[in-house]
Amino acid sequence: MKSVLSFLALAALLPAPALARTWTAPEGCEIFMTVQAKGCRVSNHYRCAADPEGDQWRADFDQEGLFFRSRINRETEWVESLETNPPVRQTLDADRPDPASFSELIETGIDTFEFSLSRDNGVDTLVKGFDRLTGRTVTIGGVLLEETEYEATETDGSGTAIRAGRGNEYISREMRLFFAGPGQTDLGDGQWLPIDGSPLDFIFPGEPGFASTRPLFDCDPLMTRAPVDPAADPARERLWRARYGD
Repeated sequence: MKSVLSFLALAALLPAPALARTWTAPEGCEIFMTVQAKGCRVSNHYRCAADPEGDQWRADFDQEGLFFRSRINRETEWVESLETNPPVRQTLDADRPDPASFSELIETGIDTFEFSLSRDNGVDTLVKGFDRLTGRTVTIGGVLLEETEYEATETDGSGTAIRAGRGNEYISREMRLFFAGPGQTDLGDGQWLPIDGSPLDFIFPGEPGFASTRPLFDCDPLMTRAPVDPAADPARERLWRARYGD
């Protein structure tokens, strides 16, 4: 639900012409939800008629605009992603030793996964980890979510760990979606740094801010481009996660 806090933040931080700045999904697709999150990110979730049933897309925007799109299937597997700068397309390999399964997570309380990803820049990696329900629930922006804990490691072709993450996320059973939460990330140097891409507001069709491309939280309104530390930026850190993401 659109909160008073979000409206006040928007009015205070952005010039009037930006209030109407919205995004249109590709032809044949329809936005069903906009999520304002920590880390200066707003995400527009949409579905496309030509995709298999259960597939969903997410388009992420920061202060500069669209930087990432991803598609998941009904089991929340990361089918493909499209990074903007530099342009990179990543796809989920067909041979998956242990596919991620949203159904298994909600039925048993835990889901392990092991899958490989291929990028059109020639970089291929393997991701292994787990998601576990903690039994706790939280209501954010009027939406009831269940908390999870996760650990995941991504390795290159030689088996060297290049990224790792751990912490908490949230799921919506109804929407079959993961959303980011507070955690830590290691970008291959052994240093665990805090991240938090938690959702702060859920906006639905007809509500103010729906389809917005303007992030509201943790942004610097006086700068066109805020300096970004990739290790501390929750949106970009999660480009490698098969979710979110959350």
